[in-house]
Amino acid sequence: MFLTISTTGDEQHPATDLGFLLHKHPEKAQAFSTSYGTAHVLYPEADAERCTAALLLEVDAVALVRRGKGKGRGGAPDAALAQYVNDRPYAASSLLAVALSAVFSSAMRGVCNARPERATQPLPLRIEVPVLPARGGPDLVRGLFEPLGWAVTAEPVALDAEFPEWGDSRYVRLVLESSRLTLAEALRHLYVLLPVLDDAKHYWVASDEVDKLLRAGEGWLPEHPEQKLITSRYLSRRWSLTRQAMERLELVRLAEADDSEVEDIDNAVEAETETEEKPTPLAVQRRDAIVAALTESGAARVLDLGCGQGQLVQALLKDARFTEIVGVDVSMRALTIASRRLKLDRMGERQASRVKLFQSSLAYTDNRLKGYDAAVLSEVIEHLDLPRLPALEYAVFGSARPRTVLVTTPNVEYNVRWESLPAGHVRHGDHRFEWTREEFRTWAHAVAERHGYGVEFVPVGPDDPEVGPPTQMAVFNLTTEKKEAKAA
Repeated sequence: MFLTISTTGDEQHPATDLGFLLHKHPEKAQAFSTSYGTAHVLYPEADAERCTAALLLEVDAVALVRRGKGKGRGGAPDAALAQYVNDRPYAASSLLAVALSAVFSSAMRGVCNARPERATQPLPLRIEVPVLPARGGPDLVRGLFEPLGWAVTAEPVALDAEFPEWGDSRYVRLVLESSRLTLAEALRHLYVLLPVLDDAKHYWVASDEVDKLLRAGEGWLPEHPEQKLITSRYLSRRWSLTRQAMERLELVRLAEADDSEVEDIDNAVEAETETEEKPTPLAVQRRDAIVAALTESGAARVLDLGCGQGQLVQALLKDARFTEIVGVDVSMRALTIASRRLKLDRMGERQASRVKLFQSSLAYTDNRLKGYDAAVLSEVIEHLDLPRLPALEYAVFGSARPRTVLVTTPNVEYNVRWESLPAGHVRHGDHRFEWTREEFRTWAHAVAERHGYGVEFVPVGPDDPEVGPPTQMAVFNLTTEKKEAKAA
């Protein structure tokens, strides 16, 4: 990635004052370590009439992958390759914006003890970015920079100069020129708008990004005609952060219009003293739905297949209607933790007689699993590779054959509603897949038909009208034995 900042001057105000403003000496080439590689600052030209500072960011592709969050095995099939083969080393993005902030932090704040008067004065500036991703094209580039006082040249980069019929790429060569802005203002514009044009952040976007945006946008963002687009893209389209930023920007605008402080405007409502009711965690809603379905089925002897750390077993033990509860898991460590959670070593004899924990793999048949009223597979199937699902299916539905089987699994369609989940990622790094509602129903109907079960579907969690519930549950009830009993 490459960016240059140029200015002109005369004997009274030499262009080399740019070195003082940037706090980087024109006669030195300097290197700075960043989380993603090395940033170099050098001056291709430096005299009284013209001075150019260049920022070159060498991206370490391996470090970028290591710092990134994996997509899990449910990601796109080319995700592993795409982590290494991409435009990050060459095209300006949030990585370059972070390097700008790190290397020129004092200049962005307008601090220059050596030339304080120059730091507050507009400069004749020319900024060039040879390759800039622009999702929205040259028109959007102009729409973002021109209201800030820049003369904008945004030349589309052809996909291949030898094949003009292929058209233009999503990249532009950007040249910004202005004589009305200070260097600090220019750097803050770049810091915000480079990742906005790329429409991507290459690091985790947390709530502190709102503060960064408001600091860098001070003096220009509240009145920008594309304020909403800038805010949304800068915050990676996280709606809650975007709403928070927009509310604070509106307060700034009102305060400026009223010539008052933000604190004086934002005092209409006293701080709430009552504690807001916290939403019920999805894991709790899921357990409640399972207990309700088991109660409705009339089951007394229940298998928790893939019991993990024993949360569901613990919940079932609180209900006397469940006379025998068996927790099964392939992991001995999980069973040890479950035993501690349940306090089996201190449990009374009567209560202890209701619960068992043992190790078993659901990829194989196990005679110990036969004869139970109900079995629960809660958030289990998505941890198996798809080729192994038929083995689990036969072990549970073909061999153990409980009267009722409950299966819960994530609804991948709902993932877009999780603010903290990056696009394209699965909910857990160990998930081999996550199904849509249609995919889950197709699988469940096929299993039911093969093994003599009927199946119904129950939403777990808020049932979004567009993307459905966060968890989907299938309730299987054995029908073959009932028909045989009636025939007899």
